[in-house]
Order: sequence, then structure tokens, then C-alpha cells
Amino acid sequence: MTTQVIVLNGGSSSGKSGIVRCLQAVLPGAWLAFGTDTFVDALPASMRAGDGGIEFAADGEVVVGAEFRELEAAWIEGIAAMARAGARVVVDEVFLGGADSQARWRKALDGFGVLWVGVRCDAAVATGREVARGDRVAGMAAAQAELVHQGVTYDLEVDTTHAESMECARIIAAHVG
Repeated sequence: MTTQVIVLNGGSSSGKSGIVRCLQAVLPGAWLAFGTDTFVDALPASMRAGDGGIEFAADGEVVVGAEFRELEAAWIEGIAAMARAGARVVVDEVFLGGADSQARWRKALDGFGVLWVGVRCDAAVATGREVARGDRVAGMAAAQAELVHQGVTYDLEVDTTHAESMECARIIAAHVG
């Protein structure tokens, strides 16, 4: 089956966004990029501090509520609708719920050619990137480095600990059918 959607899953500061930009450069044709950061940025400010939305704890833990999950479901279905309409899509995700998060995406993308990619990075390296970026809650990278991969199955995994984004993108592109 022809790959129509690429889902990259990895913790905060693991290098997913850089890989996405490189994939758009090396893959033939136009690929739309959507990420969980875009979704979170689209939420009203009130949902970034309340019980029903998303909360970033001081230790890097991320807690999501029921209202967040409802909007996330709509977001996922919206991306699936774009794929149904013929768009090729790269998704930059953080599966905070591990296998449960992947199951939500699998259901929405059923029937599509999907390449599931795990983006790994050593927690210490991701933490260094987190500090250098300055726009993340301290501790998110370490907290998510392994958590997001628990119970998730991939077609391919890349590790950005020592590999550059372009190198990872070329490996992924070689698996796009």
C-alpha cells in the first residue's frame, strides 16, 4: 500500500520537528506537516491551565483532561479527513498514553498506508536540547523519553542521539512506499 501518512512519535525535544522539515525537503511531492505543538497552540489559553484542558506541571509531567481529549479526537479526525481528501501528511506526535494514544490514531487512519516511526533520543541529550530551546517546561524531555514508546509498535525507529535530522529523514524516506 502506498504511504499516505507518516506518524512520528517521540518525546519532547527528541528531534521530531527537525525530521519533519527534512522529510518535506526529501520526499517527492508535497507533504503537509501537523504536530501536537500546533494543536496545543490552537487551544484557548483557558485550556492550558484548567482541569479539562492540558496542564504542564513544574516537574515536566503533562496532564490532560476530558475536554482536551474531545478536541484531540476532532484534531485527529481532521487530519484523517485531509488524508481521505488526497493529502499526504506527516504527523509529529507525543503519545503520552503510549499504546492507547497510538490506538486512537490507528482507528482514525484505518485503511490508509501509514508508516509508524519511533523517534528516540537519549534522555540526557533531549534534556540538553530542552534547556537550549528555552521554550519547554524543564523535565518534559526526561519524563517523556521512554514513556511515549511504552506499548507502541513501529514500522521503523530512528535515534537522534547522534544522528542528524536529515540522516533520519533519509532513512524514513527510504521506507516510504
